[in-house]
Amino acid sequence: MLKTFTPLLALALVACSQDGLAPADANVESATATPAVSDADKAAVASEPMSSEPMSSDPLARALLLQDDATQARYVYRHPSETLEFFGIEPGMTVVEALPGGGWYSKILLPYLGKNGKLVGADYALDMFPKFGFFSEERLEKKRTWIADWTAEANGWRNDDSAEVSAFVFGSMPEAISGQADAVLFIRALHNLSRFENDGAYLTAAIKDAYDALKPGGIVGIVQHEAPNTMSEEWASGSKGYLNKDRLIAQVEQGGFEFVGASDINANPKEIPGEEDIVWRLPPSYATSGEDPLKRAKMDAIGESNRMTLKFRKSEVSQ
Repeated sequence: MLKTFTPLLALALVACSQDGLAPADANVESATATPAVSDADKAAVASEPMSSEPMSSDPLARALLLQDDATQARYVYRHPSETLEFFGIEPGMTVVEALPGGGWYSKILLPYLGKNGKLVGADYALDMFPKFGFFSEERLEKKRTWIADWTAEANGWRNDDSAEVSAFVFGSMPEAISGQADAVLFIRALHNLSRFENDGAYLTAAIKDAYDALKPGGIVGIVQHEAPNTMSEEWASGSKGYLNKDRLIAQVEQGGFEFVGASDINANPKEIPGEEDIVWRLPPSYATSGEDPLKRAKMDAIGESNRMTLKFRKSEVSQ
């Protein structure tokens, strides 16, 4: 159970959706891996004017090519091109990104949305973090300045052709954002909101903020570790990183959204967790493997987690 987790596992729990701190999601069976890009190719792209015809005709491909090697190595697992295309994300949009963390997706979205677009980061509510039980007072205090801190960091990822940046925390969305967003993205960000739903209605509040932030017809895109249908509601509560697909769809629909459809873009049928498993056992976190090469090899053979990819739409007519 969670109460017996080591500090390493506990840290992984909250960090799962914050890129660079804990596990991502993977599909090791993908046959559409992005090929490695040479330093020369990247230099050529970086020096190419933004108005150049070959790249401007495919701004998402350009944004992906501009990322560093470590980011590109994860395309085979995270499928950012296919995922963003499925959600209908386009240049010039205003996009809210839940739990942006170290900016793995943010750094793709900023150049892709372009100078006419806006990226809005959204963190968990301040009063949710103490419920994890392992944040130091110093870290909790640091969360009080997250909006300013993350905005400043994200501005460092921008250039003159990138989207504007702002931020808020769920449950305290500024009125200025209401009705302005074209899309809200929850990429591996819902399990902790669900975990504490009965102790603060955090998932409900986040869904409401998403609804209020969106324009009529706006999109909610979700990528989330998927629990097997055989698992109990308690097991799939989010504490192990997983959520039940049907239940999650129903919860978002209860928030006023229409379910548009699902994709297997981020599915991994090899990943079948057992009753005692947590999602952070898998790469790249290896939270239960330590430095044991045999345990790590076993996890590598599975790959990263099986994830559902869901798309919802806000009604074209304001309710």
